[in-house]
Amino acid sequence: MNESEPIALTRTEKSSRTSVPRTPGNSRRQAGPIAFDRRELAHLLGMYGRKVAAGEWRDYAIDMHREKAIFSVFRRASECPLYRIEKAPRLSRRQGAYSVITPSGLILKRGHDLKNVLRAIESGLRLVQA
Repeated sequence: MNESEPIALTRTEKSSRTSVPRTPGNSRRQAGPIAFDRRELAHLLGMYGRKVAAGEWRDYAIDMHREKAIFSVFRRASECPLYRIEKAPRLSRRQGAYSVITPSGLILKRGHDLKNVLRAIESGLRLVQA
């Protein structure tokens, strides 16, 4: 090969590895953490505002992980959360992506629509008149 001859570059096959790992239950996983979108945050913070105005809740926290996003509500910042509202897109085809979980781990409600799931904690005790 002479120095004046152009080098022929051949196209190589694509690597079998992809940048996004695949799992058996989920064909593609998002690269970054799971987060709540603007519409979901509007529902969550609207409910949070009503509960703060009623004096039931005082603080909240948002956690974003690779598998799920968690909105936790607290009576006091130093306590464990009263409720955790979780968004797990991996479960969206099965039971639903959203769930409301108590401090003991009991799942109050699970579903595909966040508004319907939030009804489990939105409605409180009501006075029944006879």
